[in-house]
Amino acid sequence: MDEPLRRYLTELVAVCADLLGAGLHGSYAAGSVGLGAYQPGRSDVDVALVCADRLDRAVAGELVARLRHEALPCPARGLELVVYRREVARSGTPEPGFEVELNTGAGMDFRASYGPADRPAADGLFWYALDRSILHQSGRTLSGPPAAEAFADLAPDDLRRLIGEALRWWLALPVPPGEVPAPGAEDAVLGACRSWVRLRHGVWLPKVAAGRRLLADAGPLVDATSTDLVERSIAARTGGTPPTGPSAREFQRRVLAALGDPVPPAAHRPA
Repeated sequence: MDEPLRRYLTELVAVCADLLGAGLHGSYAAGSVGLGAYQPGRSDVDVALVCADRLDRAVAGELVARLRHEALPCPARGLELVVYRREVARSGTPEPGFEVELNTGAGMDFRASYGPADRPAADGLFWYALDRSILHQSGRTLSGPPAAEAFADLAPDDLRRLIGEALRWWLALPVPPGEVPAPGAEDAVLGACRSWVRLRHGVWLPKVAAGRRLLADAGPLVDATSTDLVERSIAARTGGTPPTGPSAREFQRRVLAALGDPVPPAAHRPA
C-alpha cells in the first residue's frame, strides 16, 4: 500500500470512529486494495463499514458530508464506500442490504444512496453481495474483527446467479460498433475472467491474475482469439491499447454461455 493511500485510509477510519463511536463494528478495504492489486492513478478505493445497528438518517448524512472528496480528498480516482449493518454482513444474503453508499472523488460522479430503494435497479443491485463475498475472502481489516468473521460468503446457487446477472448487465450496455479501441473494455474482459475463475476454482483473484489463470487453464474458452484479447486487456491495464467494445462483449457472451446462462442479444448504439 502506498503512503498517500495508507494516510487516507487511516484518516477515513478515524472520521468514521469519531462519528459512529461504539456503533462502528469494523472497517475494511475491499476491491483492488483488499486483493492486493491497487494501482495508483487507476484504481478506486473501495471501503466497507460494518455498523452495529441501522443508521439514523441524520448520522448517515453526516457520514457522507465528512467523507466526500471535498471534505476528505481521496488520493485515487475516487472512493466507493458502502455501509452495512452487522447482521446483514454476517448473513450471506444475496440482497443489497446496505445502509449508505457513497461514490465521491475527482474522477467519478458524486452519488449518495441511503438504502437500496435509492439505487436505480438499472445500475445493478447484484454488486453488493458479490463485494461481500470478496470481502469474506480477501477484505483488508482496517479496524474491528477479521473480514472473514465480519462478512459471510454467498451460497453457491446465489453466487452463480449473481455472477450471471452481472455478466448480463454488462452485455446490456450499448457499445459503439466497429474495430475502435474502447477504454474500459479491458475491465469488462478481465472481470469476466474473474467471474469464471471464481466459479471454476472457488477463489476471487485480481483481474490481471484472473486473466492469466483463465489462459493457463487452456479450457474451452481459450483459443487464439481469446488469448490475444485477454493478453491485450492485461497490457491495457498498464497503458497498452484496449480491445474493442464488440470483441469484449463477444468474450463476455462466451463466458456467460459457458456458465450455462441465457445469453441476451447484442446491444449497440450508433457510432
